[in-house]
Amino acid sequence: MPVVVGVDVGTTSAKAVAFDAAGREHGGAETGYPLLEPAPGRAEQDPGVVVDGALEAIRGAVARARAGGAEVVGLSLSAAMHALIALDAHDHPLTRLITWGDTRASAQAQRLRAERPELHDRTGTPLHEMAPLAKLAWFAENEPETFAAAHRWVGVKELVVARLTRAWALDHSTASGTGLLNLEALDWDPEALAAAGIGPDRLAALVPATERLELRPEVAAQLGLDRHVPLIVGAADGPLANLGVGAVAPGVAACSIGTSGALRLMVQRPTVDRARSLFCYALTPGRWVVGGAISNGGVVLQWAGAALAPDLGPHAEAELVALAEDVPPGSDGLMMLPCLLSERAPLWGALAQGAYVGLARHHRRGHLVRAALEGVCLQLALVLASMRDAGDDVREVRATGGFARSALWRQMLADVFDTAIGFTSAHEGSAFGAALLGMEALGLVESVDVAASLIHIDEVVEPEPAAAAVYADLRPAFVAVADALRQAVAPYQPT
Repeated sequence: MPVVVGVDVGTTSAKAVAFDAAGREHGGAETGYPLLEPAPGRAEQDPGVVVDGALEAIRGAVARARAGGAEVVGLSLSAAMHALIALDAHDHPLTRLITWGDTRASAQAQRLRAERPELHDRTGTPLHEMAPLAKLAWFAENEPETFAAAHRWVGVKELVVARLTRAWALDHSTASGTGLLNLEALDWDPEALAAAGIGPDRLAALVPATERLELRPEVAAQLGLDRHVPLIVGAADGPLANLGVGAVAPGVAACSIGTSGALRLMVQRPTVDRARSLFCYALTPGRWVVGGAISNGGVVLQWAGAALAPDLGPHAEAELVALAEDVPPGSDGLMMLPCLLSERAPLWGALAQGAYVGLARHHRRGHLVRAALEGVCLQLALVLASMRDAGDDVREVRATGGFARSALWRQMLADVFDTAIGFTSAHEGSAFGAALLGMEALGLVESVDVAASLIHIDEVVEPEPAAAAVYADLRPAFVAVADALRQAVAPYQPT
């Protein structure tokens, strides 16, 4: 049985899973690694640990697939977007790997939004501190010696590709999250490069997502692979997650809530909304993904556990959610703005503080927990509204992520969206998307469009009319409170 190993190199772990052309799993492995937070606003990784973790996960998946009688005929990569690291002339790190969650470049992003808003239109990447464009501007201003010494600026995808093949190559999909790629030309954008202060020679070579590269013989041997097994460069984790839940048809959106959250829709041509509320990232020719990501997803529940219910222990999410089950929709008048981390869509960095509003004597822990969960869902609902305001026809939503284990949160999301939501079987979304892309490149499937027929919907949750009406009334107040808080804290924001 020929299989392709899809590899998803994420923020806190690397997952590798072998899939056949019918979507069946033939073994997988996962390797975790730490996210380093040496100071407030910093979110970094040790690049060597991440790359070693990716190879360890691949090796485990290959061994399990072969033990089950499968033949690994290809590797295909997914990787987290927006990471950045400086390398010297010998390709040795000058910095740690700076992740999407690092907010050191908030002042630079704010300045770019004010002075160069058209860069969002050209690149499809919001002008936010997550983007390598803003991070490069930060290095130029704050660490000029590092900036000058950097021979090459890359992300996590390029590091893994280089370890596997020696090539410094980056797919158009992951590149479209840097803020440096021109959407129309699919090449590095001169104006964005000028704003970053670098030339294209300091970036990796751009290649299609289906590009095949040859593995280094010694690395193939370490992984337990034949040296002729190709590496498919693959794409970014966000767009590939749409493949992972089968959200490939027009009007079918993918919603995911893990540590963070996102809502994405596949479209046929690149487009940026007039309000600049959404991103637009490439996948493959004729396939683009528009939508928005929020920084505050499951991390809000983790915070609630530590701050509101430490007596339940560090891994008691189910017990924490149970506290909210007896609280009615709307949390008896309590609202939470869940911006514990600098928020992304649809305001993109305009609000970096959270707040409880409407707190009264009758509120208990369950109210605070439920309001936190509702805040996450309401933030995603604003992304959905932005997509519809931009003219995107969202007729169906498919959801996945750690939150889907909670029946309360599944129902809450359907109620807040006022839309039926399909919850998919437990594929490793981006890893499966990467494997499908590899199968297309190798001719094992005709097109990644087969994803729609390979993914099974386990449950469809319909909105409850009474709860949906409560949230429809709550949404304008949520927006108004967020706007008022943003204005109140504006004098204290970095400039």
